[in-house]
Amino acid sequence: MLDGTISQTGRIWHQVHLAVSANGHSHSIPFLVCPIGKTLAILGMTWLTAEAPLIDWQQGLVTFPEQARIASEEEADPDPMADLPSQYHEFARVFGEEEFKVLPPHREYDIAIDLVPDAKLSPGPIYGMTDAESKALKQHIEEELATGKIQPSTSSAGAPVMFVKKADGSLRLVVDYRKLNDVTHKNVYPLPRQDDLMAKLRHAKMFTKLDLRWGYNNVRIKEGDEWKTAFRTKYGLFEYLVMPFGLTNAPAAFQHFMNDLFRDLIDVTVVIYLDDILIFSENPKDHPNHVREVLLQLMKNQLFCKLSKCHFHVTTVDYLGIVISPAGFSMDQKKIEAVTSWPQPRTVKQVQAFLGFVNYLRRFIPNFSSVARPLHNLTKKESPWSWDVLEEQAFQELKALVTKAPVLIHSNPNLPYYLETVVHHCKCLSNPTI
Repeated sequence: MLDGTISQTGRIWHQVHLAVSANGHSHSIPFLVCPIGKTLAILGMTWLTAEAPLIDWQQGLVTFPEQARIASEEEADPDPMADLPSQYHEFARVFGEEEFKVLPPHREYDIAIDLVPDAKLSPGPIYGMTDAESKALKQHIEEELATGKIQPSTSSAGAPVMFVKKADGSLRLVVDYRKLNDVTHKNVYPLPRQDDLMAKLRHAKMFTKLDLRWGYNNVRIKEGDEWKTAFRTKYGLFEYLVMPFGLTNAPAAFQHFMNDLFRDLIDVTVVIYLDDILIFSENPKDHPNHVREVLLQLMKNQLFCKLSKCHFHVTTVDYLGIVISPAGFSMDQKKIEAVTSWPQPRTVKQVQAFLGFVNYLRRFIPNFSSVARPLHNLTKKESPWSWDVLEEQAFQELKALVTKAPVLIHSNPNLPYYLETVVHHCKCLSNPTI
């Protein structure tokens, strides 16, 4: 089976080759014939690795790109200093390519992987890979070994690895830590609420956004816990010395690290969500000093930024998918385009995917609940599938409302707030006096 276990549904009778056509992509697939219940067919790892389809899990769509570019590591900035304002050249190390290749030091914020009592970690399967994936895997291992971020392992554990396609068709290596995460004590350190972050920006006139390189990799694994991060590949068994993506406690550990590092500046001149740092100033004249304070902390703590993703001294900035300016908040144009080009849902899951996406933007859509109700009704268990006039009208109206979304002004906590109650399942809306 996909997870390496033996099929429990019955023995395999024989193998047949069938011609399959999907989205204009034709291929011959060998199928193993065995009882699998009501499901007509299962396309497994052999097919996935051979055909390398691009899967949109939210919409339930499978496409076949003509070719995939391998992106196992971040691309280097063409000219590291070209976009760095001259007044910050003394902090060039923060944006240097070579500096980042050094293993980060051990700190008090090293992530510990504490297991529940009697937990057992067993090695996972080794998945098949295409030639392109094998090349990317070998390159990734060689580069991570060279920087010291991984090392050969003798661990009794070993998570499987696979590749997932990014939106641009390139490949991203993923270690499947689900079994490790299931037996790990959970760190409940909170991530900041987005509305709390936005509330701190109501008087800001100038912004600088910094993007940390491979944020999680800046935190070391606690000494003695490295073996728990082991992963198995066709090229051997390895373990991480830095915090990899995929660990259940990684977001909490990283947010704790960043909050403590910038404790004196958070909510004063800085808001931080994981590796996204936004520096803000009410008086533009003070902004360079505020930026310098942050860059100094980064340099002192051997943290590095990707210059091509940083923006200095701007009055409008895209932060966490919301466009922020002194006038207020507005939708990111890319999100508007994603909604307006969304194809008509044909299954309940596709309706749920659409609602999940637009729900993130509901603050910009007046009467969102009322407009979206026909679509929400489709997702109820007792509701039969029926895409009719009401559903189509709701779908198209949400698309139209997104294009007309207003700029929301910054709230003022010093003004009184009034509640506008709506008799829809006892929910209410809150609006400040403007």
